Amino acid sequence: MNILFIMYDQLRFDYLSCAGHPHLQTPNFDKVAAMGVRFTNAYVQSPVCGGSRMCYYTGRYASSHGAQWNGFPLRVGEHTMGDHLRRSGMDCWLIGKTHMKADAEGMERLGLSPDTIIGARQAECGFDTWIRDDGLWAQGPDGFYDEKRSPYNEYLKDKGYPSENPWADFANAGIDDEGDMASGWIFKNADKPANVSEEDSETPWLTTKTIEFMKEKTGPWCAHVSYIKPHWPYIVPAPYHNMFGENHVPAPTRDMAEREDPQPVFGAYMENKIATAFQSDEVRKKVIPAYMGLIKQCDDQLGRILEHLEQTDTLKDTMIVLTSDHGDYLGDHWLGEKDLFHEQSVKVPMIVYDPRAGADATRGTTSDALVESIDLAPTFVDFAGGKIADHILEGRSLTPILHGETVEWRDVAISEYDYSATPQAVKLGLAPRDARLFMVFDGRYKLMHAEGGLRPMLFDLQNDPEEFHDLAKDSVRTPEIETEIDRLYAHLFKWARRMSQRVTKSEDDIIAMRGRSIRRGILPFLADGTEVPEELLQFYKGKASADYTNKD
Repeated sequence: MNILFIMYDQLRFDYLSCAGHPHLQTPNFDKVAAMGVRFTNAYVQSPVCGGSRMCYYTGRYASSHGAQWNGFPLRVGEHTMGDHLRRSGMDCWLIGKTHMKADAEGMERLGLSPDTIIGARQAECGFDTWIRDDGLWAQGPDGFYDEKRSPYNEYLKDKGYPSENPWADFANAGIDDEGDMASGWIFKNADKPANVSEEDSETPWLTTKTIEFMKEKTGPWCAHVSYIKPHWPYIVPAPYHNMFGENHVPAPTRDMAEREDPQPVFGAYMENKIATAFQSDEVRKKVIPAYMGLIKQCDDQLGRILEHLEQTDTLKDTMIVLTSDHGDYLGDHWLGEKDLFHEQSVKVPMIVYDPRAGADATRGTTSDALVESIDLAPTFVDFAGGKIADHILEGRSLTPILHGETVEWRDVAISEYDYSATPQAVKLGLAPRDARLFMVFDGRYKLMHAEGGLRPMLFDLQNDPEEFHDLAKDSVRTPEIETEIDRLYAHLFKWARRMSQRVTKSEDDIIAMRGRSIRRGILPFLADGTEVPEELLQFYKGKASADYTNKD
């Protein structure tokens, strides 16, 4: 049995036809949803690439593993999905992006070389690497940032694209009316076709690498297929560049009430560069059709993978998971990108096809359980037939839900965001340790707590599903609202008291330790010996050893 763990970068939960999008048809996503379960309330544990992915890969909350922002190294020794699966006899491979930065200092301190098997896995987030390419090969006044040589760029060079950095010059740029480069970094160019053959663009290239992997490798394996798209730059090759137009761009989900006395962090984000750009209707009219085209291309490439599985008769042996690391505001709530905890940012698509017969009863259904991204790692261990190390993995296996079992589930979903490295933290005058946010959501009420002495935010998604009206504003707080805030803070406090760092001993290990020292004859604090069974005192009873006198 194998696992295809497919992640799309910055894919919104509602930009799929199976999730109700009115214009974008995604028949291959829909096909997997019809084969499995689509989770309608799946939340990431951090709404930023690096922090979110490290939660997926470790099965742990962001404050447990510590790698909460892009470029924050995942500390050496942190248990990963690959570590857990290998103990269950399943290989774990990477095909694409991780956004992981190795703890080079920690590896050096421990003498771990990245050219060894152990060192390479530490440097690659626990994966064996089939191929890694994180995309975003930027080039500016300081030159071409190529810290890790891009295999995709090398592929384009081999195909004859004449550039040191064809990712930037061709795959993510078009040509304007004057014949000049029209870079995808500039939103006004989003309606132009990328200057690359469609089959040479990033998404088909990674799909080809995935199929090559499946042809060569025998199982059991877990393959993390991690696409860079539909993440910006928002530019896509023909024919996807003009499949959608202005008539497919929805009105932004935003309200002037959000700009009135906003919570300070929200207010700061509404004024940043990306938010200001997406507040422009002209930007949205250009970008959103390109974003939809990128998703359509992703769906078509998913079709290639499904076709391969069907042709090789391996679909029946392969779990498939489709998800994302976070969403994209696209101008909703006066914001662009991701970062905060509105549904558009922190909620993600999650579709799971479990090929086992036990899942037959739930095929084609949806589940509204509060699912967290960290639930996938224990689900995979469960699928691989291993024992879930629940003293390390903080998520819960989804198998009972996939198999239609009645099970008590979590009361709240938690997400965290460390924005200490951002201009917003500087603008608010916050020390790095205070630039942190926490979300607790119970399915109706969503609370955002902000460190640094800043007030919280609260939304009632039952009566305000669009999250326009912040009930934690002083002007609208009522005793009833205070009660809800206190209740959600109690959930957050309980979560904060979790046992997250005792990862070297399981609960079973500790239970087995109880009384072990007394069985070994370590018997302190006995008043007369009657406190313990006679057998424990056997060695210490009877005739004393012969007298011994130390004579000089």
